Parts: sequence; structure tokens; C-alpha cells
Amino acid sequence: QVQLVESGGGLVQAGGSLRLSCAASGRTMSTYAMGWFRQAPGKEREFVAVINWHGSTTYYADSVKGRFTISRDNAKNTVYLQMNSLKPEDTAVYYCAVDRTFLSPRQTYEYDYWGQGTQVTVSS
Repeated sequence: QVQLVESGGGLVQAGGSLRLSCAASGRTMSTYAMGWFRQAPGKEREFVAVINWHGSTTYYADSVKGRFTISRDNAKNTVYLQMNSLKPEDTAVYYCAVDRTFLSPRQTYEYDYWGQGTQVTVSS
């Protein structure tokens, strides 16, 4: 069984930064891609970013490109999301998830394991 625990969320002013972490336990995630999604109230869960197992390939949603950076430390079984220049529209619960195939990494259905989420609130 895989457990994913996100942390690092909080309240920040527009233009500020946060760094989210997602720690995996139960088994190593070093051979799998890891993704970040977010869900705002009343909206569907949406793709934010993904990183392949090696860290050599990343994809981002257009809405966060140039502001967010995904990275991973396989030795620590942890994936990160550095979020800069935050905007009020970035307010959401952020989830990390495991992608074992990397075939359609922007789609929620591809992901097998999900964390419980961490709240990010950006004030204007």
C-alpha cells in the first residue's frame, strides 16, 4: 500500500511563494512519474505538473508555466512543487499522485494513488 502525504500549503499574499512537498511511504516511488493536481471549490480537479521517474521530463499546465517548478528527490521518496508569483486563482487544494505509465500524464484517470491534499490560499 502506498501512502502520499502533502505538506507546505498555507495562506500567502498574491505575488508570494510556497513550496509543497509530497512524501511517499509504503514503497519506493523512484520508478514512477509523480504529478500534482489541484481542485478549487465547485471545480473539477485539474492537472498542474508532472515529472517522470528520472526527473528529466516535466510538463506543466499553461496556467502555471513559468511560475511553478516540479522536482523530485528519489533518495527521499519525495516530490516538490515550488510555486512562485502566486495568484488568487491558484487557490485550491493541491494533491500529489502516482502515475505508473506516463502515457497520459495530464489526465486524472491515469493516476493510481493520491494524497489527502493540502490547502493553498492566495489573498489579493
